[in-house]
Amino acid sequence: MATTVESDVLVIGGGLAGLVTAYECLQAGKRVTLVERDTRERLGGLALWAFGGMALVDTPLQRRMKLQDSPEIALRDWIRFGELGPQDELPRQWASYYVQHSRAQVYDWLIEKGLKFMPAVNWVERGLQGEGNTLPRYHIVWGTSRRLATRMIELVLEAGSGGKLTLLTEHRVTALESSAGQVSGAVAVNEANGAEVRLSAPVVVLAMGGINGSHEETRANWPQDRPMPATMLNGAHPFADGKLHHLVAGLGGQITHAGEMWNYAAGFPHPFPHFEGHGLSTIPCKSALWLNHRGERIGPEPLVTGFDTHTLCQRVAAQEKPYTWHLLNWRIAAKEFAISGAEHNQRIRDMQFPAFLKETLFGNHRLVKQMAAESKHFLVDDTLAGLAAKMNALAGTDDVKPEVLQATADAFDANFALGAKVVNDDQIRRIEHARHWGPDKLRTCKPAPLQKPGSGPFIAIQMQLITRKSLGGLQTDLQSRVLDAAGQPLGGLYCVGEAAGFGGGGASGKRSLEGTFLPGCILTGRAAARSIVAGR
Repeated sequence: MATTVESDVLVIGGGLAGLVTAYECLQAGKRVTLVERDTRERLGGLALWAFGGMALVDTPLQRRMKLQDSPEIALRDWIRFGELGPQDELPRQWASYYVQHSRAQVYDWLIEKGLKFMPAVNWVERGLQGEGNTLPRYHIVWGTSRRLATRMIELVLEAGSGGKLTLLTEHRVTALESSAGQVSGAVAVNEANGAEVRLSAPVVVLAMGGINGSHEETRANWPQDRPMPATMLNGAHPFADGKLHHLVAGLGGQITHAGEMWNYAAGFPHPFPHFEGHGLSTIPCKSALWLNHRGERIGPEPLVTGFDTHTLCQRVAAQEKPYTWHLLNWRIAAKEFAISGAEHNQRIRDMQFPAFLKETLFGNHRLVKQMAAESKHFLVDDTLAGLAAKMNALAGTDDVKPEVLQATADAFDANFALGAKVVNDDQIRRIEHARHWGPDKLRTCKPAPLQKPGSGPFIAIQMQLITRKSLGGLQTDLQSRVLDAAGQPLGGLYCVGEAAGFGGGGASGKRSLEGTFLPGCILTGRAAARSIVAGR
């Protein structure tokens, strides 16, 4: 006979959105059951491993850097870049809500909870023609997203003391229960012993993440008009498989914008994978040459990160083979190479500011040496001919001709032959543009020949597309209530975070301004809790 656990609110999913919802409900005196499929050590979901960047609007940090931002400017950027149309009514409502409330309900709220931000705002997703972020908004949590997740766990456990919180980890929800048109709980299975548990609650909050942890779901929803590579890495949570989305659809909930995804173009296999197909996403070096499988520079417009991730992914996916190469040297790698997430940003993660500052100013040689030692996809050689041989050995082909790789490097270096005044290369122009903003200048090399003496050895990194986040999800209103086909709430059912497409079933549209995901989890979670506590 199944055990029954009763509470006022059942939260399914222990990632950031679920933790925020649970915390706010506990603070209001509600009894909460929080059920998580993963282990207790991995409570926090993808946020536990993420970097911690947040797009925030008109913050004190922006003002200190003389940035005059506003919700009106941010909303124009958001709708234009995401290509949100008039038919995207609920996503547009959530976009508007986000830009209006990110300062008070995210930035101020996190400061109040004891969290801090790094003392600089970065400028990402500028748009290929400046149609993205028209000014810097990317704030980085000091301690990375791991500190954010662990702090939320601390707060949840404190607020849930005295028996108000029931925390069930390693439990997989297999069904939702309803009575008279009202969701009344769920059924879960203990992954350790197979025992079934009934989770009874008049309110159920779905916080199970997106679909991009399942390649089957990712491929099934991939837009037919966009190229799809033959192979991809997994940078999402492996339990974000879409199964609960389909359960809700069976109850009348609406899944929208399922084909919109926030993937990355430059991933490589994790040297010590946590699960099958696990990939790491690099923050690609702006100064690296992005090459096809033959070692030729991809063009005619060169690929440069930091401007339009959506387009970058499509161009990489359209290549003849499902991988590309980044060609750079040690000078570039030491200054620019980075891996997204908490795991490989230990100076920020562990809040070691002097060490972080030293590596920023003098180069992160530690990380470059680590990847050269740990990853077979990170190749180093003193000569381009030697590098070409290693590239072919890794790929199992002879596609990269040494003379072609040499010609690729020579053609780029020719830009500098007559001096900086007559450089005519779009990648160099974009690098110079990035370097106008101080925080980006610290992490971007001054343009120079790839073969400049003293800059070696040469490095080639084999990259491929890596899945990350779902931009679509279950359709919700501004109270995070799940809606049916008629736009009416399904009784007792809420959805927050990535499972809801960060609000409205797809608040970002086709493109994110980057860093909208963690705040989206917080905003949707807090909105759900307010509605639940108010009894709406």
